[in-house]
Amino acid sequence: MLAKALSFALWGIEAYPIEIEVDVANGLPAITLVGLADTAIRESRERVKSAIKNSGFLWPPSRITISLAPSDIKKEGACFDLAIALGILAATGQLNPELLNGNCILGELSLDGSLRPVRGVLPISIALARTKNRKIILPLQNAKEAAVVTDIAVFPLQSLRQCVEFLHNPEFTQPFRMDIKGLFRENACYGEDFSEVKGQYFAKRAIEVAVSGGHNILMQGPPGSGKTMLAKRIPTIMPELSLEEALEVTKVHSVIGNMLFGGGIITLRPFRSPHHSISAAALVGGGTIPVPGEISLSHQGVLFLDELPEFRRDCLEALRQPLEDGQISISRVSKSLRFPAWFMLVCAMNPCPCGYYTDPKRNCSCGTSKIQNYMGKISGPLLDRIDIHIELPSIKYKELTDTRESESSAAIKARVEMCRARQRERFKSEGIFYNAQMNTRLIKKYCLLDEQAKELLRLAMTELGFSARAYDRILKISRTIGDLAGVEMISAEYISEAIQYRSLDKQY
Repeated sequence: MLAKALSFALWGIEAYPIEIEVDVANGLPAITLVGLADTAIRESRERVKSAIKNSGFLWPPSRITISLAPSDIKKEGACFDLAIALGILAATGQLNPELLNGNCILGELSLDGSLRPVRGVLPISIALARTKNRKIILPLQNAKEAAVVTDIAVFPLQSLRQCVEFLHNPEFTQPFRMDIKGLFRENACYGEDFSEVKGQYFAKRAIEVAVSGGHNILMQGPPGSGKTMLAKRIPTIMPELSLEEALEVTKVHSVIGNMLFGGGIITLRPFRSPHHSISAAALVGGGTIPVPGEISLSHQGVLFLDELPEFRRDCLEALRQPLEDGQISISRVSKSLRFPAWFMLVCAMNPCPCGYYTDPKRNCSCGTSKIQNYMGKISGPLLDRIDIHIELPSIKYKELTDTRESESSAAIKARVEMCRARQRERFKSEGIFYNAQMNTRLIKKYCLLDEQAKELLRLAMTELGFSARAYDRILKISRTIGDLAGVEMISAEYISEAIQYRSLDKQY
């Protein structure tokens, strides 16, 4: 007897339907699984067999053939266990095959028949909402993630036995619903705040400018100057995620399993801080069936690279395309994939290998050539994509013991949101969102300088030895400073401040 069940598989961060066909025929007892299945799926034969027996159903002493269609695309994961088990029960007459129609079935089976959560439920739910089948049966732990998509009916269950009972009597179970707005209100809270940072007022101002204009930033300073502490608090002053942005972020995290026991949707800006020993594949993404890397996991948030020169050269160069395009392209023989990658790059580094080259209290043990080699690990094209470079001094004892309350993240965030609103209005017909995204044409159109500002910029280019690439960066930064001040004309004051944010471009 033949039975069919519907499930979904993942390719990148998108989902596509899989039709699972189960045929039970006379012959020597055996299970044959076809359709380019990986090891996890092939091992499902033993999981399904034990789950069916331990759930009180009969295992057929027959020849069982299981097909995963389409057969020309490689599939991986354990999310087909439940659909295969129900297909076998339907093919052996223990379940009416027609009851499987119209249901998407997901779930990994334990040997006792209970259901385990699976990854990638959100992109599967989004894909299901585009089809005529709008019901999904899945493990209880995945219910919140699936219910984010309000156009489908979610039925979370706990075991194979419960699934069979539900299919026989679906009218006794109500679909699972979730209050998305309430979830945003409950979870939209960070554990850090800028009020906890003592001193470093120049760095705080630079970070405010960077976030306001979508600029990438590099912080250079001795150990203990607060680089990491400042970086971790950057998401707290970024605008709140919209529902559309939250869905994009959650899709990326869902396919790698970060949402298995989460709250259903990510409501906070991501902050990713990979170790400098990371490989290029882990940073960018990849695999036989490609999955997102750290760059895509920081989508709509912050990618923090601490000890920047210690990262491998190929990892640093891999950042260039996503910084330019806002996405990552990964090509395979069968298909090419694109992962989203709009993020703010925040880098931190010491001024030299020992870290004390700029520290007035400590002696540097590095020679000139050693310092040059250390700084030379960062290529010019990558540095060209980082708008703001600042130097952080060591924190003084007086600043550490100051009992006055520092400015909170909420106060800074209010100014950032006003600045972002001005940019959205300015660029609503240009196809961009932030000042950092301006090209040469838009810089000429929107970066209007008064006479004093033009003269100061001319002096900076000639006397301080700024390069041509620094010229555009200074104009973009000064445009953001002007937006924070609420003015359209860029004055010498804003140019002067922007020049201070290009410390690595100056020739000493």
